[in-house]
Amino acid sequence: MVVGEMVEKRDVMVIGGGPGGYHAALRAAQLGQQVTLIEQGEIGGACLNEGCIPSKILTHFASEFRKQGHLQKMGMVMGETSIDLARLKSYREEKIQGLRAGVEGLLRSGGVEVMKGAASFLSENRIGIENGHQFSLFEFKQAIVAIGGKMVYPSGISMKSPFVLTEREALTMTEIPEELIVSGHDYVAIEIAAAYAALGSAVTLLMEGRLPFDQAIEREMKRLLKKQKVSVNTEVTILSVSHDGGVDVDYESFAGTRQVHGTHLVLCGKSEADLSRAGLDRLSLECEGDKIKVDGEGRTSIPGVWAIGDVTPGPGLAIKAIKEGKVAAEAIAGKTGEMDLEWLPAIVHMDPPVACAGWTEEEAKDRGYDVVCSEYPFRANGFATLKEETDGMIKIVSEKGTSLILGIHMIGPGAVELISTGVLGLEMAARAEDFTFPLYPHPSSNEALMEALEELTGHAVHLQRRKKKAVR
Repeated sequence: MVVGEMVEKRDVMVIGGGPGGYHAALRAAQLGQQVTLIEQGEIGGACLNEGCIPSKILTHFASEFRKQGHLQKMGMVMGETSIDLARLKSYREEKIQGLRAGVEGLLRSGGVEVMKGAASFLSENRIGIENGHQFSLFEFKQAIVAIGGKMVYPSGISMKSPFVLTEREALTMTEIPEELIVSGHDYVAIEIAAAYAALGSAVTLLMEGRLPFDQAIEREMKRLLKKQKVSVNTEVTILSVSHDGGVDVDYESFAGTRQVHGTHLVLCGKSEADLSRAGLDRLSLECEGDKIKVDGEGRTSIPGVWAIGDVTPGPGLAIKAIKEGKVAAEAIAGKTGEMDLEWLPAIVHMDPPVACAGWTEEEAKDRGYDVVCSEYPFRANGFATLKEETDGMIKIVSEKGTSLILGIHMIGPGAVELISTGVLGLEMAARAEDFTFPLYPHPSSNEALMEALEELTGHAVHLQRRKKKAVR
């Protein structure tokens, strides 16, 4: 067909069916818009099919594997346990297919038109969709760009070696590596390192910077990773990688130049925007660095064109894309919303998990606050004790005098679920008494959060204290 011979009209077109795109499509449809979603690959994008879901299946598997000793101690009789990664692969594919089918069903029931193919802007209000030998031309009123990002890996390292893997390839290994080197910069590298250590690998973790958390959490993470036999090296620069029947990595850190040998190396990439995709380079979009500049609701500099997810400033996280997608869809429908990343939670699905929201002690001081902090160990929590999950702690950062909560940082059992309470409190500008006044379920890990806040005034009941000697 000749371009321009037939033009179909659409109200709202969403380019990309990842978490940001399909949430945007569903919310827009809920609000009465006629929506067309275009996806070149599988619905759910990299998050569902290659990243978030596969990685959490691996970390969950590793966490459950580590519980064997505790369960046997309680009286659960088991036979000899072994690891079958082929069965894990089948399980993973089954769950991914099921979740993907669920999203596809939601889109159908929500009245969202789904089109397969590669979309490309031809002008500020026209999109072409190529699917094999077919090409269709559409004119839209509103378009949401949700194409995700591209993974970028360190230059100068050959990715063709069977011993050098990307983070996504590491999630689908068929054998447990004997000696694994993991190089990265964020939670992804930590999760992979901790998971394979739990499954029996000797793991060396090379982090580009510090572990990106409050210093108290960083210290506890390092202690627990060391306990789990992960060798942690921070503020690392990789100098060279050679591979011949294995991998040798030369790197530099504050301790000097070192070399580490492994059977495999996992390189965790960084998600970056690729504005050459989807014909975005044909549009005169205002950018912020290498990403599309948007306002608080996702509007770009071109009327009718919106952007969400990895192509916009901020971290490349599904949670960000999802919220941005909903906000943009609501704005298109005439409602008001806003995207605010101030209290974005940071999560690491290691064992025990890490969950943080708000400012670190250092950040709060840098912002001019006079701070008071408290720390509460999970070993003081009865529910954690009965489950033998006593590793970890909670740190609270607050303003002196007002007890305004500025940050909640956790590593320990149930931290990922507990942090939602913290995020809600931060959003509502809660003070310590707003957390300590309500009744908490007993026994539960929730009580650890309550007592961490009580400890701001030295009133945590389950912390032993040395008695002060009377002055004569």
